[in-house]
Amino acid sequence: MNSIISIAINECRRMFLSSFAWVIFAVVQFLLAILFYLLLSKFMELPLAQTNRGMSEMVVVGLLQVAGLVLLLIAPFVTMRLFSDELRSGTIKLLLSAPITITELILGKYLAIMIFFFCLIFLISLMPASLLIGANLDLGLIFSGFVGLILLTSVFTAIGLFISTLSKSPAMAAVSTFIVTFLLWIIHIINDPGNDKLEAITNYLSLQKHFNTLLSGAFNSVDILYFVLVSILFIMLSIWRIDALRTHQ
Repeated sequence: MNSIISIAINECRRMFLSSFAWVIFAVVQFLLAILFYLLLSKFMELPLAQTNRGMSEMVVVGLLQVAGLVLLLIAPFVTMRLFSDELRSGTIKLLLSAPITITELILGKYLAIMIFFFCLIFLISLMPASLLIGANLDLGLIFSGFVGLILLTSVFTAIGLFISTLSKSPAMAAVSTFIVTFLLWIIHIINDPGNDKLEAITNYLSLQKHFNTLLSGAFNSVDILYFVLVSILFIMLSIWRIDALRTHQ
């Protein structure tokens, strides 16, 4: 456990000492702040009779929906260098010869990226939190939405981590990660109305479907299990991949 924490701290230090992390924070906050203002302005302009959806659903959930898409776009850039740089520079040999297990190495890097996303999601949460000063919000709905956002980033991180073990090019890793996550995001659109089995499979595989369920306030164990299983799957694939590299050294 100490090794995992040490690796995570080193990765976090490397990220936060560079300008990259702060640029990501600034850009995401700027874009979402504009969206938050627009959503809030639109809500305030509605007649009282048309605001039955509530501020939580119209403003906060709308913000989180777009935040999910924004995180999908930035996740490939955040994860692309996790192993690609090590493979390109040859320092992967030093990592594999260090007195740590491959599982500790993978989990340490995974934890570092999740800490980055936790910080980013915390900053995003400050915008809805500001509404508590003068409005009554559905805290259960908002909590479910933010849990969904965290689980979504856990999947993005696991996929990006695995793909970064496959390529020496960070750019190729970023593009590949985006393609995989985007396909999982929109896979439900290939539904065939006459094929119930295909519809059930694509709906279950769709990141967007599970995320939207949590955004609706339905805290379903099936959705939680989906995110957990997909994250574990890609973490295990990463461990298998790095173990294969160690075997063939």
